[in-house]
Amino acid sequence: MTSSRIAARVRRIKPSPSTSAADRANELRRQGKSIVNLVVGEPDFDTPAHIRQAATAAMDRGETRYTLMAGTVALRQAIAAKLERENGLTYALNEIIATSGAKSAIYSAFAITLEPGDEVIVPAPYWVSYPDMVLACDGTPVTVACPEENGFKITPEQLAAAITPKTRWLLINSPSNPTGASYTTDEYRALAKVLAKHPQVLVMTDDIYEHIRFDGQITPHFLQAAPELRDRTLAINGVSKTYAMTGWRIGWVAGPRDLVQALDTLLSQSTGNCCSISQAAAAAALNGDQSFVTESVAVYKQRRDATLARINAIPGLSCRVPDGAFYLYINCGGLIGKTTPEGKVLNEDGDVVMYLLESVGVAVVAGTAYGLSPYFRMSIATSIDTLEEGCARIARAVAALR
Repeated sequence: MTSSRIAARVRRIKPSPSTSAADRANELRRQGKSIVNLVVGEPDFDTPAHIRQAATAAMDRGETRYTLMAGTVALRQAIAAKLERENGLTYALNEIIATSGAKSAIYSAFAITLEPGDEVIVPAPYWVSYPDMVLACDGTPVTVACPEENGFKITPEQLAAAITPKTRWLLINSPSNPTGASYTTDEYRALAKVLAKHPQVLVMTDDIYEHIRFDGQITPHFLQAAPELRDRTLAINGVSKTYAMTGWRIGWVAGPRDLVQALDTLLSQSTGNCCSISQAAAAAALNGDQSFVTESVAVYKQRRDATLARINAIPGLSCRVPDGAFYLYINCGGLIGKTTPEGKVLNEDGDVVMYLLESVGVAVVAGTAYGLSPYFRMSIATSIDTLEEGCARIARAVAALR
């Protein structure tokens, strides 16, 4: 027994870097400083009215009690219909489970499958929580650097080199947070050829940004490209980003019956079922009018295009055009080695981020948090006026370097 009261599984993880950055920005704002917060990946739109009305109607009907552990039949039917309609994937209701957000789904999937030492391949740049969730479940994250020249995507050769007898999962996020990179059907098929040689490797697809895509194309799903791997794949998604429902906390998992049953067992002893009112709202989101999705994506695209032009006009900064999601992953390599007006040398992207925050009050997240430097992530899920002000301040700060 150790002297610490905190379990090792918690001591080996760190707080979410994006949450920490947002907290720091809010603290400075409370101190009276002018802060342009470009940290949080959360739609700035209200949840559409028909979804909110569905929640009110559910309360009026008295749907305020426990639901089935896996979620209401109505919600799972809506999820199954969405998967078939949009992705060409067929799942029975007992192959679907609703969770308290997609984040909970990912963590719980690791919890039911990882033994100490099991490895999870995580392409970098990655969402900040992936490696720590693996660590919290006694697994070992194996990060694979996917450089900008490869479109920030893992190649078949990299995947083959990363797989060992201990590999349990490959985790794919497309479109990606933080880069917006999206895999093509052909790229998925090439990865599937590698996976075919390693039957012990499961695949987890984080599809949360599926609908936020800027080229007018439908985001291909891994299982459309590799249906033969259906029994080894968990498809994870939710309503948070697509329908501006971050606070409603509804995600889901679709996959093989044994894994879904294990999730049901674990969640029955931990979180219990997710909020009954939120489930009714999510069913309405999936079944109802989808015009909000099209309209919001058009706004995100306008913001992306305007902000990209401003960032790419700043000497020392550059940004690859993201396929989707609502972030810019900005290469700040041209600023490394420069000196601030106060005489501090910028040695890494973390120094760049702190300089932007302290000198001009712009809050972004360093690329170190996402596993690939030198970059920083800027969220464009905010108003164009806020983005323009943020870019103007960044330009001013960069111009002051020497």
